[in-house]
Amino acid sequence: MANQNRTALLEALMDPAVLVDGERRVVAANKRARETFGGLGSGSDLALSLRHPEALDAVGAVLAGVPSTNTVVTQTVPVRQIFEMHVAALSPEEGDGARVLCLFRDVTAAREAERMRADFIANVSHELRSPLVSLVGFIETLKGPARDDIEARARFLDIMDGEARRMARIVNDLLSLSRVEAGEHVPPTGSVDLVALLAEVTKSFDARAEERGMSVTLHLGSDLPQIPGDRDELIEVFHNLIDNAVKYGRRDTPVRVQALTRTRIPDIGGPGVAVMITNQGEAIAPEHLPRLTERFYRIDKGRSRDVGGTGLGLAIVKHIVNHHRGRLTIESRAEQGNTFTVFLPRAAPTATPPQLS
Repeated sequence: MANQNRTALLEALMDPAVLVDGERRVVAANKRARETFGGLGSGSDLALSLRHPEALDAVGAVLAGVPSTNTVVTQTVPVRQIFEMHVAALSPEEGDGARVLCLFRDVTAAREAERMRADFIANVSHELRSPLVSLVGFIETLKGPARDDIEARARFLDIMDGEARRMARIVNDLLSLSRVEAGEHVPPTGSVDLVALLAEVTKSFDARAEERGMSVTLHLGSDLPQIPGDRDELIEVFHNLIDNAVKYGRRDTPVRVQALTRTRIPDIGGPGVAVMITNQGEAIAPEHLPRLTERFYRIDKGRSRDVGGTGLGLAIVKHIVNHHRGRLTIESRAEQGNTFTVFLPRAAPTATPPQLS
């Protein structure tokens, strides 16, 4: 293979590709491989850029006579990436000697999706198993030792009612999440009066906030436009966020809801509206912020269950915001409280924005 043709062929590949000789020296590497692994200069030892024993063993096996082999390469710098590596021997051209082609297919997203599915199933099983075990235990007790104990029966029925309601909340949230995810790829086509919607949602929290000595105040910027969206879904977004702000805010502190126009939405571009929900709760450690929208992720599992949380509310919020082609950001500062901001585009949405993970 002529050098020019060989280089053109490697560059045409969408995945990283590296060609090495019989001494494991780099003969050629395409642009994707150079960007991914770095240091793949012609004539350099592959081990200088690919510090992965199993990958080097795979190359060594092919150089030793194995026609082809596969392995998995995990790179952690600058970001974590997982590659399926295919190593195959090429027929040597005259004067070229041994040649080995290394192809790398990025499977990071697929592996992450598999991990998330497995975690999700495990979490659902755990979340539903706990109340089920309690219910079964109390039912057995009521059918046996406590059959004629009126006081115990009343106490157990109260607990069973709470566990059954907890299961119902989890199932309802799972159904909501499934419904939103199923239609997430199709942008909403309705029009929403955000001023009226926010006034309605904030008003519904007056009684609950008062029980904790709190207040929910609404501050609206001038000339807030109507936005394209699904009214019911946006009610669910702001209900979830304000509910969390009240639940996890300190007693006798305010919850502030503010809506302002923005000339540009971060990471998306274009004009829109920013709705900020701020409470005076405990500061959230930075390592928790990127994971808050994961299904069933909780900072304090005990406290979340005590206040009736299912661990799915913010996941639902994230997917509804994605459906509206908007953006959700979370900020936490010890002196300024916690702020959840929903950015919604003013124009009809067309593309899916970067997601908060």
